[in-house]
Amino acid sequence: MVQVLHGSAKTTQAVRRAIQHSQESIKALAAKYSINPKTLIKWRKRQSTEDLPMGPKDAHSTVLSIEEEAMIVAFRRHTLLPLDDCLYALQPTIPHLSRSSLHRSAGEMQAAEFLRKLQQLIPYKIHTVLTDNGVQFTNRKKDRYALEHIFDRVCRQADIEHRLTKINHPWTNGQVQRMNRTIKELTVNRYHYDNHLQLETHPKLFLDAYNFARRLKTLKGLTPFEFICKNWTSDPSRFIINPTNHLCLGLNI
Repeated sequence: MVQVLHGSAKTTQAVRRAIQHSQESIKALAAKYSINPKTLIKWRKRQSTEDLPMGPKDAHSTVLSIEEEAMIVAFRRHTLLPLDDCLYALQPTIPHLSRSSLHRSAGEMQAAEFLRKLQQLIPYKIHTVLTDNGVQFTNRKKDRYALEHIFDRVCRQADIEHRLTKINHPWTNGQVQRMNRTIKELTVNRYHYDNHLQLETHPKLFLDAYNFARRLKTLKGLTPFEFICKNWTSDPSRFIINPTNHLCLGLNI
């Protein structure tokens, strides 16, 4: 059976089992396995070698009802007010409304609109979308009998399979998180920007260089754009239009 370890794991289950059964000192084990003594102590005390679930034990997204969420979304769409202004305007009607729950309610409309625009922007067909279990992507567990979520409706209309990550299993999104980390490390974490325009421009230039000039080992030495063009030649049925005439530049936000 394949072991599934979280992204920060320093040990395998075999090493953890060896630690639990070893009679050697913590100092000797630290030198033997090159592991932090605190990690050794942790696994020696545990009875199991499995990773413990991370995140909140009682996962929930909001305290708002379906009707309140619908009212918030409609209010924001018609007024186009900033988040804080919406909060102050709606709190007399919904006293328990918080800034975070207001932000989450508006998110489902933005998520659905983003997916619609993404379909128009890229030249190939989207067959699967993987999201977390946030309320902007799916109904809460207690609302399983509610109307179809707008994000699911957009997926269904476009014949896209919508998959959800496992709850309390954040490393499912490891690939996209690793790409986000790469962008941050080579842009905002490395350079100082004198103004907001520079902050907007530099990541776009980096992505242009990454997509059209950087050759990747995982793509057998091709750039991302060359890989797309190669797939267009071998299997055009996967595309909506010719990608060589439909360049997708910069950040898609």
